Amino acid sequence: MRELTVFNTMTREKSLFQPVKEGEVSIYVCGVTPYNHPHIGNARPFVTWDTIRRYLSHVGYKVTYIQNFTDVDDKIINTSNGEGVAWNVISDRYIDAYYDVMDALHVRRADVYPRVSTHMEEIIAMISTLIDNGYAYAVDGDVYYRVEKFEHYGKLSGRTLDDMEAGARVDVDDRKENPMDFALWKAAKPGEPFWESPWGQGRPGWHIECSAMSQKYLGEEFDFHGGGSDLIFPHHENEIAQSEGCSEHHPAVRYWVHNGFITINQEKMSKSLNNFFLVKDILEQYSADALRFFLLSTHYRSPLDFSDERLDEATKAIERFQTVIDNLLYLESRPEGLCELEAAELLKNARNYKEEFEAAMSDDFNTALATAPIYGLAKEINIYYQSVQSCDGTVCHSTIGEVKEIFKMMLGILGLLEEGWKGQETSNEEYNQLMEVILNIRQCAREQKQWGIADSIRDELANIGIVIEDSPQGARWKKREL
Repeated sequence: MRELTVFNTMTREKSLFQPVKEGEVSIYVCGVTPYNHPHIGNARPFVTWDTIRRYLSHVGYKVTYIQNFTDVDDKIINTSNGEGVAWNVISDRYIDAYYDVMDALHVRRADVYPRVSTHMEEIIAMISTLIDNGYAYAVDGDVYYRVEKFEHYGKLSGRTLDDMEAGARVDVDDRKENPMDFALWKAAKPGEPFWESPWGQGRPGWHIECSAMSQKYLGEEFDFHGGGSDLIFPHHENEIAQSEGCSEHHPAVRYWVHNGFITINQEKMSKSLNNFFLVKDILEQYSADALRFFLLSTHYRSPLDFSDERLDEATKAIERFQTVIDNLLYLESRPEGLCELEAAELLKNARNYKEEFEAAMSDDFNTALATAPIYGLAKEINIYYQSVQSCDGTVCHSTIGEVKEIFKMMLGILGLLEEGWKGQETSNEEYNQLMEVILNIRQCAREQKQWGIADSIRDELANIGIVIEDSPQGARWKKREL
């Protein structure tokens, strides 16, 4: 199994990946709070982790992937009260909206999508254990975590309690032992959903849900915990305190992996600045493949600046890759020929690009670096395609078969053009027959040297997104989106 290096937020350095269980990988990623349609900032971590998950499977790991929905939250309650509907109507609506756009972006479904509302038993049990272990205390129906009790508090974010308290903007609550103590359970307020607990009617605090659900599905220690950089403090810091305070096992997570922010004109995307974009709106202007490629074009830990120019570049890249796929499918259909020097060179280069791609992905999942061998192999395939077109039209099938699998593997790990391999020319038999008639008419015009008619047919087809390519073996057509 190939060695992997991973940057760990906890240690602030890259190190060799060593899983908890040999041959297996366990992943927990913080999901969305479903009170609105997903925005592009939501999309980045899920596309990133989908790609990481694909690569881990590619190199031979059995992957278990858990991603929660925070379906009990102040924002959901406020939205439901504003619309005059039940809180779960809001959460169900936007969970469905999440699935719609993530399916479009080829994000594979998690093994489990636990919800807060269906894990109250586990949450209450964990809080009870934290109280028993001395890490939490109840006051007037609320339960707080005792941060001074946990010796590792602040290690993930690199902060001390004194620094946190000095810079914190927290409501003064004399009932707390320390101003930085955070809520595990909140007593019910009028107009809010509530559940029965040993401390009275109420609902969980924000952080406890992920500790309870990650331990339920992945155990007291698992491999990866992911999310955006904005979750490092306080959410993930508090998760560590809860999980390890409950299990008394350190560490709860071996590798903390956080993606960078998305910026708009170098400013962090934020609703307060009114510069955030919903995924569904972006997909009205750009293809899902272009958006996904844009999100992966920068290393996941780096900031990513959103712009139409970057999306236009991604669109051109996707069109180029689709042309390569079309060329490979065409080459597969050609007669068998000798495995000449050009084929041998193509195969050698393809194997080198495969090694380059896997080396980049094995180095902290560097998708930005992994795109270079995709471009390189695309160029080599097109050169071979042109050489076939200019000679007798025969190909070395064993070479094309292996090269196709390498190119398909690289695109597949990035989750790109999954529908592109179906082959447009076999998608509709009547459409294919009609195109054959048109090409025959054009060929007759060319044979009769009626160049104006032949060129007019070519140009009119181009206007509706159909490209004609002429070669010694005859004309070939491709359909392109306008």
